[in-house]
Parts: sequence; structure tokens; C-alpha cells
Amino acid sequence: MGVTNSNKQISVDRIDCDGTLRVTLALAASPDIASNPTDIVLVLDRSGSMTGSPLANMKAGAKTFIDIIDEATDSSQDGNIGSGSRIGIVSFSDTATADTQLITSVADLKSAVDSLTAGGSTNHADAFTKATELFDPLSTNAKVIVMFTDGKTTAGPPPAPVAAAARASGIIIYCIGLVGSDGIDVNVLNDWATDPDASHVAVTPDDADLEELFKDLAANISKTGATNIVIDEVVNADFIITNVSAPTKGSVMTLSSNALQWKIPELGVSANEGASLEFFIQHIGTDSGDKLVNESITYSDDEGNAVVFPTPSVLVDCGCDLTEPCPIPVDLSVEGCQDSVVLDAGDVYLESQGRILQLDVTLKNVCPYKRVALAVILTEVDSNGNEYPRGMKTLTIPAHSSQGCRDVLVKCIKFVLPEDLDVSGGTPNAICNTRNFKARFIAHNIDTDFRCCDCVVTLS
Repeated sequence: MGVTNSNKQISVDRIDCDGTLRVTLALAASPDIASNPTDIVLVLDRSGSMTGSPLANMKAGAKTFIDIIDEATDSSQDGNIGSGSRIGIVSFSDTATADTQLITSVADLKSAVDSLTAGGSTNHADAFTKATELFDPLSTNAKVIVMFTDGKTTAGPPPAPVAAAARASGIIIYCIGLVGSDGIDVNVLNDWATDPDASHVAVTPDDADLEELFKDLAANISKTGATNIVIDEVVNADFIITNVSAPTKGSVMTLSSNALQWKIPELGVSANEGASLEFFIQHIGTDSGDKLVNESITYSDDEGNAVVFPTPSVLVDCGCDLTEPCPIPVDLSVEGCQDSVVLDAGDVYLESQGRILQLDVTLKNVCPYKRVALAVILTEVDSNGNEYPRGMKTLTIPAHSSQGCRDVLVKCIKFVLPEDLDVSGGTPNAICNTRNFKARFIAHNIDTDFRCCDCVVTLS
């Protein structure tokens, strides 16, 4: 199965301009055998040349093999081969014997291994035949033979055709060889085994190595999830990494203010397994918007697993600063006794394109001799319904002297709207975007009984 899951999550989906958030990277891996049931037959040489330490070390290796498969199939050494997989034991010397059928009991398998005694010649052909007969041809389980031997064939017909027929039927063959007293031909083992030889054949001259060879082969058969994992994470340039927690597996190293590297020696080697890493990032940019958290993230391992992480984004809110900079003043002076001045003030450049919005409003039922205070508040509305201030005008509406109350039309209330304040989401600084506004009006009487005062001027 290899890497079964890869994920990247963030703790919040919205932060302020200088806000922080937590990022979590997670991986899960499991051996293939956990999801792809496999029937395995251990074929063990008990010929006379195996007497002594070779037999003892072979037994230790076979039992270690069984333990590893036990854990790989159900994530624990619980004494039972799980997930639909099974193991059988065939031993051989002059002839071969099926010491067990394909079973799941670890205790029964180890008991069969422990009961083996050395003696006799070496009949590889019968060993392959008995092993092949254990498999159910109707089963959908993967089929594997592990052949262990310490010497050349000394009994029975040539084994190569029997091994070839087994491979042709879909059985995968692994060979472990011990260079015994009568020697062993590695080329013969390569001929029996499934290609490539490098991953299906192992030979040693020292029986003390047998347990390690069986162990390595069990890891190969159970398909190690992932080894020598390297994950390189580079966060977006708008963020910096402020804190990194210790991962649940492996080690992490900060490479720069916005890059880190997470290494995991192995994951899911013998059981379903997960790993996670948490780190915190802070926004250091100056603008708002939906920001991708990572600029890039790459993954590699020795097994060549293809892993893709999600690319979460966070909405950054830097507020809205609508303050316009004060223009640079032009200095001028009016000399004494001058009643007019003509001044060349130089050049004035347009800061941006813009539009003028002119509003007309009718005040209802304004009674005579009453001045009215009128306020107009203008906001612009973006696509999410958020409002942004665009100005406020206050006016004093003169009193009228008509008979009775009447409607008063107020015209030409103007607002200048630069295009660089456009929040419509259209083309930046374009003059043709549709822009949406809201206008609010507040009106109150100023006077309760206004009259122009008679004015007498006396010159003396």
C-alpha cells in the first residue's frame, strides 16, 4: 500500500494582517500485505547438512519471519496472521512434507518449525511441488514461496521446471541460500526465483546471518510503506515560520525563516502507522486577500511513493486605510495693499482615474422659514456585501418663504470617486468596472421660527 494518506491543515481560515496560525502536516503508511492478503509457504531445508547451528539459526529466522508478517497484517503481534493472509510450512530432505496447511495460528506455525530435525539428502523438486499444492487456485490472495536451502539438489528430478511452472501460475518465488558443506550454486537460485534476482535472492556463507535474511525478506514481502522520507516545505513569502514542534516521528530542521525539512527514517514498515508535524506561521505581508499558505512542498522516499499534499489558503484581513495623503503645498504670499494676485502654481498630476457621482434628493414637507441640516453618507459595497466609507457631505438648506410646507429639491451633491478605491473585484484601476454604492440621508430642522432680522446701519 505504501503511503496511504497525506494531509495538510490549517487551524483557522481567517487571520488579521499580522496574525498567526498553526499548520499540521500528516502522513500515514502501511505495508501492502495489510490490504492485499497474501498466502506464503515457507519451504525449509532439513537435509543432513543442516545439522547443528544451521538448523537452529534457520528456525530462529523462520519464526522471526512469521512474527513480522503477523504484525504487518494487523498492526500487532497478536499470535494471529490477519487481514486474510496465511502462512504454511513445507520441509524437505529426501522428500518433502507439508508440516502445516495455510493457516493463521502463529503458535501452530512456530511449533511446526521447532519440530524439524536434520537428516537425509536434498530434493528441491518435491519441495516446490508440495509448496505449490498448498495454494488454492481459486483464491484471490497473492501467492508467495520462500525457498530456503543450504546445498545442491541430491535427490529427485531437476527442480527448475517445477519452479518455472510455479512462477507461470502466478506464484512469486524468493530464495535464501546458505553456503553449506557441499556448496551452493547462486545461479541456480537465480533461475528458480522471480526476477529481479537482487530483490528475490539472498545468499550468505554464515548461518548466523540467517535470522537477518529472513527478517529482511519479510519486510520486502510485506512491502514497507516508506523509508528515508524527506519532506521540504516552503511557506509563502507573505509568511514566516515562528515556531516548530517536534514531530511524532522523525526529525525536523528549520532551513530559513520560511522553509523547513522533515525527515522520517521509516513509516508503515511493519504495521499501519501515522506521523504528524505542527508548526506556526505569521503573516508579515502588507495587503489583504486569500493567501496560499505554502509556496511549495515536495516529497521523496526510497520506495518512490507519489505523494501530493493539499494547498490550503487563509483569508488575511489587513483592514482598510482610506486616508489620502495630504498634497504638497504651494507657498504663496499676498503683499501689503495688494487686492489681487496671479500665481503660477506649477504642475498638478492626476493621482488616479476617477468618476464623479452626483446625487439629487428631495426633502419632503419642508415648512417655510425653516433651515434644514442635510447629511449624505456614501459607502461602496464589494461582492461580499462589505461596505467601505467613500465620504460624507453636510449642507445647510436655506429656508423658503412659500405659503405652506412644500418639497424642496436639493441638487448637485457631488462625490469624487478615484478608481484606486474600487472594490468591485474587476480589472484594477479600470474606468469601466461596475461599482456599487449605498447612500444614506439624514435631515433635521435647524430653526423653529426663522426670520431675517431688520438691520439698521447708522453712519456718523
